[in-house]
Amino acid sequence: MYSIGSQLRATARLSNPTIKLWSNCNRLRAVGLTNPNITSMQYVASCLPVQRYSSSSSSSSSSNNSSCCHSGKKTQKAEPKLLDKAFWTDSLAWQRTRVNTLRCLLGCTTGDFAMMWYLQLNYPEVSPIVSTAAAMVAGLSSSLVLETVLLKRSMKVPVRKAFNTAMGMSFVSMLVMELAENVTDWHLMGGQVAFQDPKFWLAAAVSTAVGYIVPLPYNYWRLRALGKSCH
Repeated sequence: MYSIGSQLRATARLSNPTIKLWSNCNRLRAVGLTNPNITSMQYVASCLPVQRYSSSSSSSSSSNNSSCCHSGKKTQKAEPKLLDKAFWTDSLAWQRTRVNTLRCLLGCTTGDFAMMWYLQLNYPEVSPIVSTAAAMVAGLSSSLVLETVLLKRSMKVPVRKAFNTAMGMSFVSMLVMELAENVTDWHLMGGQVAFQDPKFWLAAAVSTAVGYIVPLPYNYWRLRALGKSCH
């Protein structure tokens, strides 16, 4: 005849639900209070496997749950929206935006300032609107020429292919840049050209800095949201 402890151990091996195992263990405790033939060692031998089984079942369940949750976290993260802070804190996108904008600034400012200063110096009677428009056209042209040359040298392609690629630049960014430069220069110098005056070159430096900063947010958004750079 099997002892009560042997029967409970067999039950523990055959029954998977933890609640049934603890029920048998508690029943043994209750019987032991009235039956002197059940020793404390029998109780311990019967209940410890139950405790170990319960502990391992709990840890296994916890492991499965965490594994399930972990696999759920591998889902693709949604792209941040325009007004989210995360959208505007991509360091790699900002680095590329700064380089592209600086490259655009070099090409646009060369033609823009050259035309504007030429008209202000030799044709002071020309209205600011006309001279500004002519300067912006010259700035776009010099930027296209510079970009075509750079693309031809870097990509090793024919001039026509390089020019067509350069035409894909953001004209909105370049026009905003040149307009900001011209307005700032007109505000500081009033249309006067004085190459010998340090204030003239200081105004030119300030205008260039404004032209660089103003299109930066737009260039970043275009790169981050649309995957297109100004250059």
